[in-house]
Amino acid sequence: MATILDKKRIFIVDDHTMVRDGIHFQLSNFPDLEVCGEGESVDEAFAQIKATRPHLVIIDLSLKDGHGLELVKLVKQHDPKIKMLVSTMYDESLYAERSLRAGAQGYLNKQESREKLVEAVRAVLAGQRYLSPQMTDRLVAQAVGNRVDAAQSSPVETLSTRELEVFKMIGDGKSTGAIARALHLSPHTIDTHREKIKTKLGLRTGGELQREAVHWVLEQR
Repeated sequence: MATILDKKRIFIVDDHTMVRDGIHFQLSNFPDLEVCGEGESVDEAFAQIKATRPHLVIIDLSLKDGHGLELVKLVKQHDPKIKMLVSTMYDESLYAERSLRAGAQGYLNKQESREKLVEAVRAVLAGQRYLSPQMTDRLVAQAVGNRVDAAQSSPVETLSTRELEVFKMIGDGKSTGAIARALHLSPHTIDTHREKIKTKLGLRTGGELQREAVHWVLEQR
């Protein structure tokens, strides 16, 4: 039987109450794991993480007031000893490597089974990296200098993290002004990002960008 001192404290960050409740319920079945707090936004979660000092934070990428990668970076800067597992619906070919670079130790798609969640939690708590076998193979191939087959890659993968964030918000139907306010940037900066995204994706007009972004967002769900 695990003692209170043996328990690993876990903080859950997701903007959907039902998802947080599901993860909480799943982890509560294990006597050595304890959910010490929950949050739905970057600012709220970061404040509580600093107060509760969890061993592990489970983070979704789509949060109420920003992007999960922003929180990953904040937590890493605050306390590199806190481990992080990104759990999201977004395509891991686009976000897994970005998440690891930001400071996370693992990446799990929400479509995976509950057993996979526990497996990922325990792996990260043990100091291991956690990725799908396919993503692991991809990163190993990149590390040894093999180029990913262009037929298997998407032009969206060429976008920077900020451009990808703007692209998603365009797909969510947000205006340039709304995106600027959400990211604390000027509308001119957002327009610059829009132009760069169009160039990288081979799009000519704002309408084409809007349609492509909406289509991409729907594919991620």
